[in-house]
Amino acid sequence: MEASVGDVARNINQAERLAREALEEGADVVGLPEFFTSRVVLDDAVWEAVLPTDNKAVAMLESLAQEYDATVGGSMLMHRDGDVYNTYCLAGPDGTVRTHDKDIPTMWENAFYIGGDDDGVVETAHGTTGLAVCWELIRQQTVDRMAGRVQYAITGNHWWTLPNNWPGVDRLLGSVRQYNRYLSEQAPVEFARELGVPVIHASHCGEFDGRFLLYPGDEHGLPYRSSFVGATQIVSADGTVLARRDLDKGPGVVSANIEIPAHPPTPATHDPPDQFWIPELTASHRLYWSHQNVCGSAYYRNNKTESLSTRSHVAVESSPEQ
Repeated sequence: MEASVGDVARNINQAERLAREALEEGADVVGLPEFFTSRVVLDDAVWEAVLPTDNKAVAMLESLAQEYDATVGGSMLMHRDGDVYNTYCLAGPDGTVRTHDKDIPTMWENAFYIGGDDDGVVETAHGTTGLAVCWELIRQQTVDRMAGRVQYAITGNHWWTLPNNWPGVDRLLGSVRQYNRYLSEQAPVEFARELGVPVIHASHCGEFDGRFLLYPGDEHGLPYRSSFVGATQIVSADGTVLARRDLDKGPGVVSANIEIPAHPPTPATHDPPDQFWIPELTASHRLYWSHQNVCGSAYYRNNKTESLSTRSHVAVESSPEQ
């Protein structure tokens, strides 16, 4: 997808069009990207995409799943009990919607939601599946909670790269930019190998403008112009890429036949077994991760209450006209 920031109606329409294209081609399972209802960058318009649990995006997934007797899912920002979560919603043909909250927000995503604590293992018409998004795919704890329990995985990402509007970034961090792209493209491949199951993985594409917070409490930050990386892929249990759409091709659909094992396979072993990251991350990745997590979390605490109350007020005022 090439979603816009905060324009939920437009993004739902694009998601439905692409999902319907796949379903018309005969797909039994359709995966949409993480945050298919809005890009999540440092922009206050993102708050416009924070949805209640009963919303039009979930209704669209349910409608398609029942119309085509299929399984359709993707993640969105959803608020409940006074907080916001990145919730993957997977609709089945029987009318059920299974959910998973991403466990740890990635970097500036902390500015808009908090992590959940479920295991992401859900039942579908085709067997037990694991739901995971973006950097969950490269953390050992994700594999640990799914290994030996799932028969396939439905995943997605919203993985960006270094800024292209900061002087000297390519000269100083060109190798990090290249390695970041490699990590994003390999994530679903390695995830399939780790679990020994096929993986369905949907991505965002396109460029975006946002901000980069400098310190906890910073409300403005620096302009950050960048683009998404990764690829939409369908991967077999041994890591073979069965179908792939690179981001330079723009929005679109890939499809392939996957072989879902009759039972969850025996998990792979690890040395050391208590590692946090599956791939080796650069020092730049680790620093960026730690710094933006702290800055984003402070932004969320400072803005959550006012932003959610404003949205609730607007929703109440506009409801008679809808």
